[in-house]
Amino acid sequence: MSIYQSAVKKPITTALIFVAVAIFGIFSLTRIPIDLLPEIDTNAIMVMTAYEGASASDIENNVTKPLENSLNSVSDLKHISSQSKENISIITLEFEYGIDIDVATNDVRDKLDMVKQALPDEVNNPIIFKFGTDDIPIMMLSVTAAESTSGLYKILDDQVANPLARISGVGAVSVTVSAKREIKVYCDPHKLEAYNLSIEAISGIIGAENRNIPGGNIDVGSHTYALRVQKEFEDASELLNLVVGNYNGQVVYLRDVARVEDGLEERSQETYSNLKKGGMIVIQKQAGANSVAISKKVMEKLPEIQKTLPSDIELGIIVDTSDNIKRTINSLLETIIITFLLVIFVVYSFLGRWRATFIIMLTIPISLLGSLIYLFATGSTLNIISLSSLSIAIGMVVDDAIVVLENITTHIERGSRPKQAAVHATNEVAISVIASTLTMLAVFMPMTMVTGLSGVMFRQLGWIVSIIMIVSTVGALTLIPMLCSQLLRLNPYVGRFQRMFFTPINKALDALDRGYGKLLGWAVHHRKTVIMLGLGVFFGTILLLGPMMKTEFFPAQDNGRISIKIQLPIGTRQEITRDLALELAEKFMKEYPEITRCNVTEGMADSDNVFASMQGNGTHIISFNIALTDMEERERGLLQICDLMRKDLANYPIIRTFQVNAGGQQGGMSGQASAEIEIYGYDFAATDKVAQEITNRLKSYEKIDEVITSREEYSPEYQVDFDREKLSINGLNTSTAAQYLRNRINGALASYYREDGEEYDITVRYAPEYRQSIEDIENILIYNPQGQGIRIRDLGEVKEILTPPTIERKDRERMVKVTAVCPEGMALSDMVAIVNKEMEAIDIPTGITWDLGGTYEEQQESFADLITLMVLVVILVFIVMAAQFESLTYPFVIMFSIPFAIVGVLMGLVFTGTPMGIMAMVGLLMLLGIVVKNGIVLIDYTILCRERGMGILQSVVTAGKSRLRPVLMTTLTTVLGMVPMAIGTGTGSEMWRSMGMTVAWGLSVSTLITLVIVPTLYAVFAGFGIKKNRKKLAKLYAAK
Repeated sequence: MSIYQSAVKKPITTALIFVAVAIFGIFSLTRIPIDLLPEIDTNAIMVMTAYEGASASDIENNVTKPLENSLNSVSDLKHISSQSKENISIITLEFEYGIDIDVATNDVRDKLDMVKQALPDEVNNPIIFKFGTDDIPIMMLSVTAAESTSGLYKILDDQVANPLARISGVGAVSVTVSAKREIKVYCDPHKLEAYNLSIEAISGIIGAENRNIPGGNIDVGSHTYALRVQKEFEDASELLNLVVGNYNGQVVYLRDVARVEDGLEERSQETYSNLKKGGMIVIQKQAGANSVAISKKVMEKLPEIQKTLPSDIELGIIVDTSDNIKRTINSLLETIIITFLLVIFVVYSFLGRWRATFIIMLTIPISLLGSLIYLFATGSTLNIISLSSLSIAIGMVVDDAIVVLENITTHIERGSRPKQAAVHATNEVAISVIASTLTMLAVFMPMTMVTGLSGVMFRQLGWIVSIIMIVSTVGALTLIPMLCSQLLRLNPYVGRFQRMFFTPINKALDALDRGYGKLLGWAVHHRKTVIMLGLGVFFGTILLLGPMMKTEFFPAQDNGRISIKIQLPIGTRQEITRDLALELAEKFMKEYPEITRCNVTEGMADSDNVFASMQGNGTHIISFNIALTDMEERERGLLQICDLMRKDLANYPIIRTFQVNAGGQQGGMSGQASAEIEIYGYDFAATDKVAQEITNRLKSYEKIDEVITSREEYSPEYQVDFDREKLSINGLNTSTAAQYLRNRINGALASYYREDGEEYDITVRYAPEYRQSIEDIENILIYNPQGQGIRIRDLGEVKEILTPPTIERKDRERMVKVTAVCPEGMALSDMVAIVNKEMEAIDIPTGITWDLGGTYEEQQESFADLITLMVLVVILVFIVMAAQFESLTYPFVIMFSIPFAIVGVLMGLVFTGTPMGIMAMVGLLMLLGIVVKNGIVLIDYTILCRERGMGILQSVVTAGKSRLRPVLMTTLTTVLGMVPMAIGTGTGSEMWRSMGMTVAWGLSVSTLITLVIVPTLYAVFAGFGIKKNRKKLAKLYAAK
């Protein structure tokens, strides 16, 4: 007994099985966490190694090179790049996507242990960092304060970070404030000299006086008492009354030689939010936690926290990724609902039966809910990939059901009873339904095995669509026949509305059947003409439109975020940088009313601030984090605003370079595309010359506003060149003299001031007004072991020099990178063509090489992976069809639909000006399975007609007329299923637009052409087969 016979005979069992699937699916939906992207393990590991006091070239030779040589042998390594900066080496190891990052980390750790002995003794132990999607902050809060600035860190740590960290699912809460509190003792060098005092002496006295010392225990009577000296400072002003020495018999107090300021650290990183000074709080989630649920809990907690804070402190939102997630997911849900309604409308229009439409409608939620069980079982998240997979599948999920139901209704209309029709009609199309599903599985299952970024991104899509197709096929062969046998009627009642609505539709469809029958009749009698026309259309389109097609990686997405990095000339004072930062922030907020939050940071970050070390910071660097209103609420798009900001920044001569990143990041899956020219060579001057020339050439193009060179300009610095002989005569050495110098300029840490459980540095140094020129440095006094003061000018000379910039390397070669950002309207392929043209025109010196990296490199790798996958898919589809028809000829005939799908794709992309990107390639990949389904249905029915005794030409025409409606229905449901994606305008719609367009255009054009060309080719090859058989028979009879 076949599966559909059993389903018809046991309706209750069949119904309950699918009810159970639906219940489990709904249960899974309530338990699946929501996120923006699937969990993606990073493919990069960073190794940071500190070497205090070393220059960039020292770091390169003594730290970076030995580490690179050792790490280069790590398995699955794709690229090794490094930055050698003053005091620190940062090495980034980029691996192939899909590797086990934990295994790679252990391998890296082993290599570092082996090379550690070869590093200088003063080098700190290398620190390993790895980052995944869970490390990306889910929320960034802004903090503004007025009077509470000095104690802001403690307030935020105690009253904001701790309550937020206790929320379930929150991983880490990091507090960044403009500057930490510091007790600064500013000494007057003239007074110190007059009283014969030094910075070291005052620092030592403060440290000795600021102590709580236990004195042991003492027995008094019958009790034992603890004895303690409690003399830690309770107020910063107590420092002024410290006795620091005696002079001519008089006591010298600290107030006589210095002033004490209780304020913020010097030259610290400062943060302003909407022009108000404050800080930032970064919230990360735990692995596998629900981003949207956590953000909701945090938002609920914030008003409660705000009440506990001082009145001048305000909390605001800079970034809330859950907003983008919710908007993107709501946009996809709208697409799913619109697609669902369009599909139902098409089915109802063609079938004209409410009950038949209801039966088809049921298969959609059951199939989609079945895939949700897989998401829950594998611990995956509901994200834009999984939701778009559901949207993609809606149009295809009804295809099998339509083929089965349409055949059942045809049998019923011919007079069969519903139960008999359900079994016989399903039996007729079962093989073609299974075969067409297998062709779809041949497309989507290989997606689950692809490597690289494409594999990481689309593995979930492959699994979900495959599961949906399997569930829908099982439903088409069991649930559909069962429901048809129970709900459809032999002579259904036709109401007035149905007569009014369907009479013109039926007339139009009947006319279409007749017209198609005539066209097919003409085509099979003029086979050569039809085939030549088909080939002409294919090659004509390729030759005409092929060169006009542009390419990209991923389209830039409008997520309402912009990040800007501005560099002024190296050495620019922080006051100048601060003034410009605030001027720009005010200008942006005035000119761009779309801005809801403008966060700006400038200044030098702490050495222990890892995030700042990776991003780059300094007194000459300004960083903006800008949040815009929702896409639907503003007239200007993200890229348009970014282009206008670039024009604004270009008007400031003081700005050396600037980088405006749409989407908050450069390149990748949502940022603006860019071409990165990597120029390799050891000689700084030679590579700088090439980099400068290509930069000037690219900037000469009117549209290109943003071209960034990665190598910073040489930084000015003062060097004190001590004379070792003079040092030796005075009983000093370089280390001692340098330490004296450091204490006076940078400050000596004397002790800690404790208040409410927190510790703040007490730093002693020269007052700012006595360290502002070369003369001030030359006049610094250094004391020898006999206590005599010698000025620095008597021990050496102070010289102004330029030090080498950050030294970048990639794959163990020195490199400078020039990044050209594609403006709005320019595809990545256009930028690459310009770069190639200009680089060929440059006279590149011997020993200098160049390559294109970044987004372009990732695009080429992903395209190569997807093209390999397409070849595999074509082979698998051919194998499935060959097995179904037990023929090598028929699959070949059916696969003639694929070239015309490519024709449709080319037409769609070129006519709409959409570049061919990763998403369009995935759409083309899907088409390989979708377009052959129609051919399978046509050829399968043609073979059935021939088995019933019809001739070839009659079989072709009869099958074509019979299968026209289901072919048009399945095509329309799939195309209309993609239309909401192709024309979507909601948040995140940019990502799927090209894929929707590719499938819609490719399938439409392919169906229109293949409805004629596939039957015609079948007639040709079937005719060859008959002639061949006749010849065989003739030879056989002749032999007898």
